[in-house]
Amino acid sequence: MKALTFSFGLCVALCSSLLLSSCQSSDATSQAPQAPQAMSPQESQKAPKVMTPDWGIAATLTAMGYPPVAMGDKPFYREWVGKPLIPDTTLDVGTRYQPNPEMFSQLDLDLVIDNAFYAHLRPMYGDLPIHSIELTSPNKIAKWEDFIEPTLELGRSINKPQAAQDYLNTSKKQILQAGQTFHARYPHVKKLAVVQFADTNNLRMFSYNSLFQPALETMGLQLVALADGNQWGFTPIMLGDLAQLNDDTCLVVVEPLSDLLKLELEDSLVWQRLGYSFDHEHASSKKSRCITLLPATWNNSGVASMNVLADRLTNVTFVGNTDL
Repeated sequence: MKALTFSFGLCVALCSSLLLSSCQSSDATSQAPQAPQAMSPQESQKAPKVMTPDWGIAATLTAMGYPPVAMGDKPFYREWVGKPLIPDTTLDVGTRYQPNPEMFSQLDLDLVIDNAFYAHLRPMYGDLPIHSIELTSPNKIAKWEDFIEPTLELGRSINKPQAAQDYLNTSKKQILQAGQTFHARYPHVKKLAVVQFADTNNLRMFSYNSLFQPALETMGLQLVALADGNQWGFTPIMLGDLAQLNDDTCLVVVEPLSDLLKLELEDSLVWQRLGYSFDHEHASSKKSRCITLLPATWNNSGVASMNVLADRLTNVTFVGNTDL
């Protein structure tokens, strides 16, 4: 009888042990981390060592996490483009339009990425592969969609297509958020005309084929222009042409604008009759027309320029009548 009891107890213990072991195995299986999603064959390849003479390409590569080994006019990039910051490891090979051949010959490169503006430099590259990518819109009215494929093509050029797609997604969200911030500050400002002064009487007005158009549209704003733009996205106008702008349009003046030029404008009868003023005391009057100064913003860097423009617009201060 004792032997039977012992055998029965042993059987129960073994069954319990097996059941517990099975449960623990099941829990371990359910809690085990899932294997990371496999990268595409192209994505798993190492990014090539790239040189570009173009600021827009350099900015986009850097924003995607793969800055170029070398670029042109790096010191001036900080002033005109600014963001994203180019790392110290990226070398400066001289001017964009005419890099230093001796410096270029010392670079260890796999690829050059340029666009048609720099086609005259290609003989200097020797046997290096060259990818030409235009970060501009071919249309009279630029759209966000015009910049998707060139950005994705840039990602494919460095074997990082997913990085390019992530950059596009993040940029779109940031520009939309910038629009919300802008509207919270200036709920009545809907239309913007964007100009840059050459002197007191000659300006360039950025038009619908410039990067200002898709950036402002994504922000929920309307760009106002007086004519179609040239290949650089602007049209030359005279100071008096600003009289054609309706009162519900705010004027955005892109720097640089020297203090001397500001003083000359304040003394200009045409400027006075237009109703604009950079003088904060005068501009605080509701009779003064809506105007702001925008830090120098490069207009030829694709999505990178749109990001910078949107960010800077959220931080400018409009003076004059903003209750439009």
